[in-house]
Amino acid sequence: MRCYLHAFLLCVAFSFFSLLYVFNQLASTLEDGDEWNLKQQDVPDGSRRDAAHLLRKKPGLAGLRHHNGLDRCKSQSVSYWNPYWRLPADVCGENCLLESRERRGSPVKVNKDERSHLAVVACGPRLEETLTMLKSSVLFSKKPLHFYIFAEDDLHDSFRNALESWPGTVQTKFTFTIYPITFPKENANEWKKLFKPCASQRLFLPLILKEVDSLLYVDTDIIFLQSVEDIWALLSQFNSSHLAAMAPEHEEPRIGWYNRFARHPYYGKTGINSGVMLMNMTRVREKLFKNDMTAVTLRWEEILMPLLQKYKLNITWGDQDLINIIFHHNPESLYVFPCQWNYRPDHCIYGSNCQQAEQEGVFILHGNRGVYHDDKQPAFRAVYQAIQKYSFGDNMETSLLQPLEASLQATTHTYCGRTSHLFTKRLKQSIMSVQQDITQKR
Repeated sequence: MRCYLHAFLLCVAFSFFSLLYVFNQLASTLEDGDEWNLKQQDVPDGSRRDAAHLLRKKPGLAGLRHHNGLDRCKSQSVSYWNPYWRLPADVCGENCLLESRERRGSPVKVNKDERSHLAVVACGPRLEETLTMLKSSVLFSKKPLHFYIFAEDDLHDSFRNALESWPGTVQTKFTFTIYPITFPKENANEWKKLFKPCASQRLFLPLILKEVDSLLYVDTDIIFLQSVEDIWALLSQFNSSHLAAMAPEHEEPRIGWYNRFARHPYYGKTGINSGVMLMNMTRVREKLFKNDMTAVTLRWEEILMPLLQKYKLNITWGDQDLINIIFHHNPESLYVFPCQWNYRPDHCIYGSNCQQAEQEGVFILHGNRGVYHDDKQPAFRAVYQAIQKYSFGDNMETSLLQPLEASLQATTHTYCGRTSHLFTKRLKQSIMSVQQDITQKR
């Protein structure tokens, strides 16, 4: 009898230690899984307590799995019109489904869509200026385009009627979608009045156009002097960290705004200009951004309003300043392209200071500060008016280039006028390329 008792006690002890071993291995596995997920999401190294806290705060499906090991995610749509949502603990929206499939820094997807995707925001008296910009994009592009036009409601019909009035042969080169101006409801007025009317709408494009992978945003006062697909091709030069591309605000620090006057962080030595902004929006939506408000990295939809609240008394250029602040803390995420892709009066007003344009010409002209509509920079206005007056179907050399060159001859009393040959250098090549393409098709 005593032998049976000893055997029974040995079995109980063995079972107890076996269970302890199993639980220990399970805990170790879960802990390793947490560390892996933190590394994949670029969570900075810290204490185990901080990591656990972040996992508890994480919304959606991944947070549930880390929290209690259960996949009990309810199906519920999430509104991106209010991007400052927080998902309830048992709800999984579209964003967390994306989060569970993809990681930041993943390879660029192979996109079979050959179109270049171009977005613009137009409010107030910007209809004609925007149409001239869109016209310039169509003139020199050989591949199809899609326009995302964000405009005030009373401009929708005007945009639609104007674009549908263009010749049929031109309409085959593009499609378009018109959107209302929309901001988060709680702070709509504050966002709408930031800097210029509606300008800050561009901050929310990754959240509104959530099915669009990549996008070229441009201001209304842009004129393309070569094809859109050429700047679109810069996406292929992004490394695994890049999620946006912009040009410096200034080439010459002695006349720079940010390095002389800014009261907030900014990118690089002279800041960046957001008038021409190429974005991989999938990466923007996935990225966890470092910031100076919290040790925890934040997503795009989480970082915008806190930044505005912190710096709104110190920013001059509105949403562009917020973009500068973001990329100051995340410089590895920005691809900087040369000034010829965003050529402004600052590049010639005191003498030529864009070396790339001097070598290859101006690719994209940016007539900021209203220079298309006043007498301050007649060379810029001459280019705008030449594109505006050109009639589709006319010979571009005789009806666009030659009249423009004649107009530019009358602007040589200004510094920008003296360098206006840079405006036509690339334009000549673009026109020649288009004419050769037409000849080949015949």
